Amino acid sequence: MAGTDLYDDIGTGYALGRRTDPRWMTAILDALGGARTIANVGAGTGSYEPDDRTVVALEPSTEMIRQRPPEVGPAVRAVAEALPLRDHAVDAALAVLTVHHWTDWRAGLAELRRIAPRRVVLAYDTSLHTEFWFVREYVPEIADLERTRPSAADIAGELGADSVTPLPLPWDFVDGVFPAYWRRPDAYLDPRVRRACSALAQTDPAAVDRGVRRLRADLDSGRWHDDHRDLLDLDQWDAGFRLVVSHT
Repeated sequence: MAGTDLYDDIGTGYALGRRTDPRWMTAILDALGGARTIANVGAGTGSYEPDDRTVVALEPSTEMIRQRPPEVGPAVRAVAEALPLRDHAVDAALAVLTVHHWTDWRAGLAELRRIAPRRVVLAYDTSLHTEFWFVREYVPEIADLERTRPSAADIAGELGADSVTPLPLPWDFVDGVFPAYWRRPDAYLDPRVRRACSALAQTDPAAVDRGVRRLRADLDSGRWHDDHRDLLDLDQWDAGFRLVVSHT
């Protein structure tokens, strides 16, 4: 995922909040196609690693590696920009919600191209994240962080993507990515939920606390539900997540 220092600092308890959602897992498996050997770059706790193929997990953070359950296997400490694999070492390179944390994302994507003929990257449209109601109305400082990150379109362009597929968020999504609770705003009052979201963990705590207090007040008064009544009838919502696939 990110550099070692970042996730050694904010990654504690990450595995509790970031679980595999089977709907995204299905999309990722489809994108991997017939690949039998996979390098999972920025593997984290292994949430989206296939269990029926050979996976080489690569992750810089010892804290994230520590939280990997036994069934997904161990990980090798490595950064995306310098992968310890030979050219064309695997059938596919997988990178799930990690590119925006890399120190040099273009160098990391070049490494994906080097080690595998097929690249599957789950990224997101940063502009849509900045428009998320939690950012727009409660913690606008998050938008400053998002603007520094590569967007899905940037990543697709760099890889020369063959396809870019939207992955909407179902209302009952089980992986606690930042916008996952778009229809369940009470969840953001829980510090455990906030700790599993890197955008919140990397934003000024005072700004986050201020926004959470305002959200709690709006939930208590009913204002949030009045203002966002249109969301309550939706089964899914496009938060900007995109599955980028390129192959040679």
